[in-house]
Amino acid sequence: MKLKQVLIAITAASAFAYTAASFATDITGAGSTFIYPIAAKWAEAYKAQSGTSMNYQSIGSGGGIKQIIAKTVDFGASDMPMTPEDLKKNGLMQFPAINGAVVPVVNLEGVATGALRLDGAVLANIYLGKITKWSDPAIAALNKDVKLPDQNITVVHRSDGSGTSFIFTNYLSKVSPEWKSSVGEGTAVSWKTGTGGKGNEGVASYVQRIKGSIGYVEYAYALQNKMNYVQMKNHDGQFVKPGNESFKAAASGAKWDKAPGFYEILTDEPGKNSWPITGSTFVLMHTTQDKPESAEAVLKFFDWSFKNGSKMAESLDYVPMPESVANLIRNAWKAEIKDAQGHAVWK
Repeated sequence: MKLKQVLIAITAASAFAYTAASFATDITGAGSTFIYPIAAKWAEAYKAQSGTSMNYQSIGSGGGIKQIIAKTVDFGASDMPMTPEDLKKNGLMQFPAINGAVVPVVNLEGVATGALRLDGAVLANIYLGKITKWSDPAIAALNKDVKLPDQNITVVHRSDGSGTSFIFTNYLSKVSPEWKSSVGEGTAVSWKTGTGGKGNEGVASYVQRIKGSIGYVEYAYALQNKMNYVQMKNHDGQFVKPGNESFKAAASGAKWDKAPGFYEILTDEPGKNSWPITGSTFVLMHTTQDKPESAEAVLKFFDWSFKNGSKMAESLDYVPMPESVANLIRNAWKAEIKDAQGHAVWK
């Protein structure tokens, strides 16, 4: 075969492989950017083992909720759990897939990673626009051993509907009465100050570029981007650093077996080692399935993730679900997710 024919054959084969790969997706999901780093890792390993692909759009929790309600994806993912009433109204069920944490990150020259200390009240006042300089006495009082620059604070927040924002604003609502009354909690709120970035990726990018800035991201993004995270004073008055142990300490108080619809929020949990801005990502699925084979594929993926994905999750400092909770979730699948004839999808 001549060289030209060989090149044509290789090009044709490559095009076929690319086309085949483009149509090989078996599961579709959308939502939380919080879960994306571990979801991508799970998906890669699961495809290598099972041949099943997952196409996940990291568009924010608000978008995930809209897409699952519209039935344009097989599952949605949100870091803001839906109330049992809203689940029933929309014909949905939810289950927690992973626990993780939101961390404030800063761009401050001369301040080492993890050296800056903040508490809930100060963090709220920064995001309320009441504290505007890093040399403010309220910040200085928490950081007597840190040389703070006399520099304006640039606040960065999410611009999209975001479960990361829900976890962050839910925490601020618990520690600041003024925040609760004037801003409140939600996937999208009316921010008092600052600039918005799309996704955890967008916030991370802004903070990395803007000197004197502060933002909040899921911890995996802080790690991946080598960002300067802060210590936070927790519910018990202890300063703690973000990390696997402090996230586990916060998640250990969850009472999933007593939470209707798995509605549980893990911010400001007691415990001297607890990280105060901890949360979960919830997977949303319809209780009556038009495509039971797709629903079963989703459940097989998350069942595999519970059984095989813990070490991968811990490597990114997520907190995997204990086996006892995974069994509660599997029982909920059997009881709640049915085909059009009312038969359980999960056997």
